[in-house]
Amino acid sequence: MSTTQRNAVTVSGAASGRPMLFAHGYGCDQNMWRLVTPAFADTHRIVLFDHVGNGRSDLSAYRDSRHGTLAGYAEDILEIVEEHDLRDVVFVGHSVAAMIGVLAAIREPDRFAGIVMVGPSPRYIDDEADGYVGGFARSDIEEMLESLDSNYLGWSSAMAPVIMGNPERPELGEELTNSFCRTDPAIARKFAQVTFLSDNRADLPNLRVPSLILQCSDDVIAPTVVGEYVHKNTRESTFMALNATGHCPNLSAPEETVDAIKSWL
Repeated sequence: MSTTQRNAVTVSGAASGRPMLFAHGYGCDQNMWRLVTPAFADTHRIVLFDHVGNGRSDLSAYRDSRHGTLAGYAEDILEIVEEHDLRDVVFVGHSVAAMIGVLAAIREPDRFAGIVMVGPSPRYIDDEADGYVGGFARSDIEEMLESLDSNYLGWSSAMAPVIMGNPERPELGEELTNSFCRTDPAIARKFAQVTFLSDNRADLPNLRVPSLILQCSDDVIAPTVVGEYVHKNTRESTFMALNATGHCPNLSAPEETVDAIKSWL
């Protein structure tokens, strides 16, 4: 199966420009980048895709053995890069996709020119043993996963507006809710386990390409202390605090997101 079929890969923009590969976060799809990518289309080759289980991806391509870890999703990324002969790639990853991009760039650094991490978190659960603050107690995550198992649609309706973090713009929360509801529920529950139980802190120092960390304010998923941790433990990283609130600046503050990425590039 080609990656174009498996991950619904779409390519647009400047054919001879440096590739920008945009990766969406949990419960989303490539449509979440629609307000950001046009700003780069004149100068870059724009590559979009859907993680298996999301958007227009091929659900039959999901494998527990492969997609039971973030490394499996990173392998998908590398296969997309290889099949489309992408080099000198600027990878832009939102939320959990930021760590997926880090893992891919660690494995094949020569393919990547840089990594943009939008709201990254290497570990969501607090670690009292070494004082790490991830933003969630283990009991919080376990309760969330139980809610996902028992009522995925109900969880989506309740949590999406909280994650979006822009109550004055309810249409954004509704869009994220609808995106969650379009995701295959069985795969979404498994991807949630992979995402929220992951621990990629030890991987950060192994990243050898320059990176940009975009940190929103009032982000309930990846609070500021987490973004600062990523910056402190990643070489050649740049930290930018955005005025945008919530966890999805690609939707709530696309112009600010674009300006930040362009200034770094």
